[in-house]
Amino acid sequence: MHPMVKPALRRAWRNLQYVQFGTTPAHAVVLGPVDTTTGSLLGLFDGTRGLGLLREEARALGLPEGRMEALVARLAEAGLLDDAAAGDPAADALRKEDGALDRLRADLASLSVVHREPGGAIRRLAARRSMRVQVRGAGRVGASIAALLSASGVGRVEVLDGDRVEPWDVAPGGLPAQAVGERRDAAARRLVSRAAPAGRAPRTVPRAGRPAGSEPGLSLVVVAPRDGLSAYAPDPLTADDWVATGTPHLYAGVIEATGVVGPLVLPGGTACARCLDLERVDRDPAWPRMLAQWRSGRRSRVPACDLGLATAAAGLAAAHALAFLDGELPTSTGTRWETSLPLLDWRAQRIAPHPDCACGAAGRGEGERTSEAGAEQDTMAG
Repeated sequence: MHPMVKPALRRAWRNLQYVQFGTTPAHAVVLGPVDTTTGSLLGLFDGTRGLGLLREEARALGLPEGRMEALVARLAEAGLLDDAAAGDPAADALRKEDGALDRLRADLASLSVVHREPGGAIRRLAARRSMRVQVRGAGRVGASIAALLSASGVGRVEVLDGDRVEPWDVAPGGLPAQAVGERRDAAARRLVSRAAPAGRAPRTVPRAGRPAGSEPGLSLVVVAPRDGLSAYAPDPLTADDWVATGTPHLYAGVIEATGVVGPLVLPGGTACARCLDLERVDRDPAWPRMLAQWRSGRRSRVPACDLGLATAAAGLAAAHALAFLDGELPTSTGTRWETSLPLLDWRAQRIAPHPDCACGAAGRGEGERTSEAGAEQDTMAG
């Protein structure tokens, strides 16, 4: 072990005995009392020394036997300690990937703040390389989500869409202007490859028990259709296969002047698209009639999709997707977040499993994971 006080947390001495790590209330920790000599030893926890060398440094400073070990334990308990040498085969492979880790160092620093245990950040970042995410839709929202996931180290990001890129599909961080006229799926594949940390799609590291070269299962499907209605009122028939196979899926999009992120559906554990549909019918008997008209009626060739709103929705959706892939349950789990122009105040709508839905979520605890991907993530997070 090479102990390192998490460098992403800014530190400041509150007085002569107490030091605060972190600025914001969400992650700030105050450590103390710390005497001047122990503070000097604390400054040596920079990841360049192993435990043996730190023990020698502690003796040279005149600290009593066991003080260094006690400091390591205190830092670890406070969630302030990282291990510069931590890893596993996936982490070692990431370190060897030419240029990849340099591109991901800011993400690694963020993960070190979020996850308390030493070495947790590098293990989670490396685990993303073995994951396969499918993004359905390559408009302003979907293409940006795909690029963000790839740039964040997700090993395989597939984008499904049809037709050709239109001028209004172009967005910074999404499909470029030179892609206009090309097939959307082909343009999205190039975008994903360019966004990958090493300038190309990362190699997939096989999970334990899976033969090398075998097809990894889907860790997550992100449904981000160019037609925002399909994100706001998702078709239950489209989601039936994901519910049946236990594939987690997250909805995101823009309809008119409203951005939507969620719900994240954990099949059998949280409300699905059919639950949402049944709940709307309970509240508004006219809903099925109106929805049929919206789906079958004449559509504008150019859907309303404000660029700032689309970027905000894509960023939030990508952040929620990554939190899930890293083993957490983001606030979009069983919940839909909405924001509308011009005020842009995000609102949360909790979606309860419907008792008449065959997905079975109403009879189980919300948030319970039933997919293989979720179970693997839970093991990693523990």
